[in-house]
This record gives sequence, C-alpha cells and structure tokens, in this order.
Amino acid sequence: MSKERINHDGLYKELLNNFFEEFMILFFPEACEEIDFNHTVFLSQELIRDIFKGEKKVVDLLIETKLKGKDGFILVYIESQSYEQIDFNERIFSYFTRLYDEHRKQILPIAIFGYDKLKNEPNTFSIGFPFLEVLNFQFLKVELKSQNWREYLKQDNPVAAALLSKMGYSDEERVQVKKEFLRMLVRLELDPVRTELIAGFFETYLKLTSDEEKQLYDEIKSLGREEEEKVMQITTSWHEKGREEGVKKGIEVGKEEGIKEGIKVGKKEGKKEALIEVAQSMLKDGYTVEQIERLTKLSKETIKNLIH
Repeated sequence: MSKERINHDGLYKELLNNFFEEFMILFFPEACEEIDFNHTVFLSQELIRDIFKGEKKVVDLLIETKLKGKDGFILVYIESQSYEQIDFNERIFSYFTRLYDEHRKQILPIAIFGYDKLKNEPNTFSIGFPFLEVLNFQFLKVELKSQNWREYLKQDNPVAAALLSKMGYSDEERVQVKKEFLRMLVRLELDPVRTELIAGFFETYLKLTSDEEKQLYDEIKSLGREEEEKVMQITTSWHEKGREEGVKKGIEVGKEEGIKEGIKVGKKEGKKEALIEVAQSMLKDGYTVEQIERLTKLSKETIKNLIH
C-alpha cells in the first residue's frame, strides 16, 4: 500500500484561516497594531490563481484587510517540508509586484518556513551597484525550526501549541514536547472542533513511538490529579477517534458482502476496543480501577477482567 501523501500547505492554511490573528500576535506583535482584524477577508484560491497566472505554486493565503486604516493586502507564502525552492526571496518579490501592479494598495508580505532543517533563509531581495542601491525589498519571516519550543510554553496561544511540533527540539525532548502540548490544550479550553484541528496538525509532525507513548504516560502521572485527568480525557478521545477512523477505512477496503452489518458492528466494537486499549495501558502504568473507570467510562467488571 502506498504511503499517504500529506498536504503540508493545506494544513498550514487551515491553521491560519482559523487562527490568523493569533498567529500574528505570536510572531509579529508590532504589525498587529497596524492591522484591522475586524476587516479581514481570505480570498479564494480561484481569485489568487487568477492574479498569479502561469505559476505552478502561488501564494498560499491572500488576505484583504486595512493596513494603517487604508485598504490593503497581507500576502502569506508558506514553504513547508514538501517544497524547497531556490531564490525564494526573488519569488516573493515577484508576487508582491504583480499584486501591487494590479491593485496599487499597501501590501504586507509574510513568509513561513516549515523545513525540517535549519536554512536561515534571507528576508530581503536587493538590486544595486557599488554606487547605487536600486532596490531593497524586505518581508516578514518566521523559520519555525529556529524557534526554541520552550520559549512558547507560557503562550496560551493555539498557534503556538500546534507549531511546537515544527520548532527546534532534540529527539530526547520529543516526549516532553508532547506533554507540554497536551497541557497547553487543557489550558486553552477550545471547543472540540478547534481542539481537533490543533491536535491534528501537531500529530502530523510529531508522532511518538509506542515506547515514547509509555514514557509520556509516566510523565502525565507526575502532574496534579486535576490536570492529569483533563490530559487523559483528551488522549482518550483521540484513541476513540483513531479507532473509529480505522474501522471506517477497514469498511472501505472490505468486501461488498456483509458491509452493512460490518458498519454497525464495527462502530460499536471499535469505540469499545479503543477504550480497552487505553485501559490496558493505564493498568500497566499503575492507575487504579477507580481512576480508569472515571476516565474511560468502562465498567469496573470490564476493567477487572483486563487484570491478568
């Protein structure tokens, strides 16, 4: 079976479409003073492609807003791990000039680099001579890999939580990053849809091994009881969702015969099996039957049957 291709740019765009103001506050607070976030319109990809005709990859987000009280645009270009383009600074300058030629409005250009390695991309494009500086174009940029993840832990910001997975951390810190991410989710108290969006982004780029997951459980147990329970509720819901998605995929590739019955049984058994897997892991990690019952909603009898 071929490996599922990740739509990296799509993940970033979904994140910014939902949390653009939070993104700007996190990385470019000075720019926020000049942006009217009450008047922001994300232009459709059709309009963007129409402006940048002939390009294989165009800007990822084009936001119509007010800058310093005047109509303008925020142009966002994302360089994820799926793309590495030469002369990026020249490319974003080209997009800037095309947009300006067509609309003659203020434009704030921003670049986001999500590479898996440090590159230190320039944020300027210059043309000149020893005797004359003809052009010095600049744009805002953030290179995620160069960011120290620990510096963002006190930022109760959903974008900071999601992007921890793309920041600079060592292999030895992976479990710690995941634990702190979960703690941030608890503090943010987002609605289920937004929590799933943030968690989906994070899990795409930082997925722990089974041994690391066991270490994570040990780390969670060191938290205070109230925080521990809230973190475990989040992880339990992920197990349930993952199992349900697995059942759905199994149905899709299954035989036509008996598929309707399989759907009914699969959904019911899939959810319970996911909870049982969580309970088994919690038993190994020393949780009491009462704690497991409270967090998973499984019956005491079911949990006790797992103790052998």
